[in-house]
Amino acid sequence: MKKLLVMLFACFAFAASSWAAVDLNSANQAQLESVNGIGPVKAKAIIEYRTKKGPFKSVDDLEKVNGFGKKTVDKVRAEVTVGGATLAPMDKKAKAEDKKAKPDDKKEKSK
Repeated sequence: MKKLLVMLFACFAFAASSWAAVDLNSANQAQLESVNGIGPVKAKAIIEYRTKKGPFKSVDDLEKVNGFGKKTVDKVRAEVTVGGATLAPMDKKAKAEDKKAKPDDKKEKSK
């Protein structure tokens, strides 16, 4: 019985992690690419768009990004969010790139 409960819990935990939504406003390249229907080119376009135009107000704003139409937005809608935490796992390479992109808070305070 214990084994069955442990297996059931493990399956539930795995399924819950696969339903995690990726925040369009904070996700890095690798996290965006984890969404079915978003590859390297579209992920880069999302990042460039939000850098130039500011944060997304809704998932529908993706239609304003080069390479996205209504069909693509509808396809990815269940896997993305706006304003929520990015829940997709970050691989080691993405973490290293993320650290390079963020300035060190201690250095900025001393300036």
